[in-house]
Amino acid sequence: MSDVLHEVRRSPERTQHNLWRRETPGAVGWPRSARPGDPAKYFMFSSDCHAVEPATYLDAIEPAYRDRTPRMEARPDGSQWLITEGNRPQRVRGPAAEPKPAATEASSNPGGAPLAPLDDEDVLRNTSGRTVAQRLADNRADGVDAELMFPNRGLLCWASPDPVFAMAMCRQWNRWVHGFCGEHMQGETPRILPAAAIAAGDQVGAMNEIRWAADNGFRAVCLGNSVIYGPKKFGELEYNDPSFEPMWSLLEETGLVVTFHVSTGRDPRAVGGNGGAVINYTCHSMETTIEPLVQMIASGVFERHPRLHAGLVESGIGFIPWLIETLDYAYKAHHFWVRPKLKELPSTYFRENCFATFQDDTAGLRYAEEFDLARNFLWANDYPHHEGSWPHSAQAIERTMGHLSDATRAMILGENAARLFRLDPARYAAAN
Repeated sequence: MSDVLHEVRRSPERTQHNLWRRETPGAVGWPRSARPGDPAKYFMFSSDCHAVEPATYLDAIEPAYRDRTPRMEARPDGSQWLITEGNRPQRVRGPAAEPKPAATEASSNPGGAPLAPLDDEDVLRNTSGRTVAQRLADNRADGVDAELMFPNRGLLCWASPDPVFAMAMCRQWNRWVHGFCGEHMQGETPRILPAAAIAAGDQVGAMNEIRWAADNGFRAVCLGNSVIYGPKKFGELEYNDPSFEPMWSLLEETGLVVTFHVSTGRDPRAVGGNGGAVINYTCHSMETTIEPLVQMIASGVFERHPRLHAGLVESGIGFIPWLIETLDYAYKAHHFWVRPKLKELPSTYFRENCFATFQDDTAGLRYAEEFDLARNFLWANDYPHHEGSWPHSAQAIERTMGHLSDATRAMILGENAARLFRLDPARYAAAN
C-alpha cells in the first residue's frame, strides 16, 4: 500500500467529503470476506477500472490524423479548453479571475460561490494509476485480484462523427495500452485485462482490429454506444443492421466479450446551468449504454450467436429489472409490429448472454436474487475514478451485500467475471 494511501486512511479530518465511503455495518456471519489479506477473501475482479494515459498516448497515430486528435487550446482570458471533433469545447481551466455570474445567468455554481476544494481522497484519485506498479499495489490493497481496464483520456477516441478517424484513435489507444501493460495480460493469473477500443462505424477497420486484439491477448472489446458518434440521426448505421453479422460472428469465434462503456456515444455534457453535473452524468452519460445492448437483443444477435456475450459498463444495475420487464412487455404487447420473431423472450437473452457492472448499487443488489440476475451482475471499484469505491471497497461491499447469500456474493464479486474472461480463481488464490 502506498504511503499516500496510508496517510489518507489515518487522516479523516482531511477527507471530510469522503467519510461516507468508510461506513460499514461489518460482515458478521459472512463465511468469506472482501477484506484484503483475509485468508478467506473472495476472488475479486474489478470489471471496470481506468487507464491513466499520458498526454502523449496518441502521438504515434498515423500522420494524416495528427492535426485532428483532441488538443488543448489557450484563450486570451487565460482559460484552457479541450477541443475535439465530436464534442463542444470543454473548459478545463478557467481564467485567473472569473467574473461573478449575473443573477439571471444559468450557472451550476449559483451566486458565484467558490467550488468546494478537493480533499485528500479526491487528490489521491486524481494522482493514482499512472504506472503498472502503482495499479497492482492499489488493487492488492483494495482486495482486487485482477481488473478489466478501459480508457480514461482515451474515451475521447470515439469523439468524432468520422468513424474512420475514430477507429484510428482507437487503434492507437490499443497499441499504447498493450505497450503499457502487455506482460500483465498474460499467464495463468493475468492482473490487467484492457478492453480493446473499437469504432464499429469503420466496419473494415473494426474487423481488422478485432482480429489484432484476439491475436494479442485481449479478452474484451469496447464498442461505442453509438455506431456513429453524436446525436441520433434517423437512417444512420446502427447495431441492428445486418451488415454487422460478420463482426458478431468474428467476436463469437474469438471469444472476445463485448462491452459498452458510458460516455462513448455522444457528448455527455448536454445540459449547462444548475445541477448540470448530476443531470449530465445520470441522463447523458450513463443511460446511453442501454440502447446498443437492446438493439442486439431485439434484432436477434444473441439468437444467431449464442456464444457471444455483451454487457453494460459503469451504468449500474438498478435499472436492469425494469429493463428486462420492459423488453418482454414491449415484445408481447406490440407483437403485431415486432420483427424479427425471437425463439425466446428478450429477458432470456439478457440472462443467458448479457451482464451489467456497478460500483455501489443498493437498489440493483436488492433484486439480484429475486429477479434471477445473480449471474448477470459484475462488481467493479472503478479505480481510480471518483465514482468508484476505491480505496474503501470492502466497506462498500459490506454496506450493500449483507442480504445476499455467500454464493451470490462470490458470483458477483468475481466468479461471473472469471467465467466470462476465462480466468481460474483457484490459481489466483494459490498465487496470492
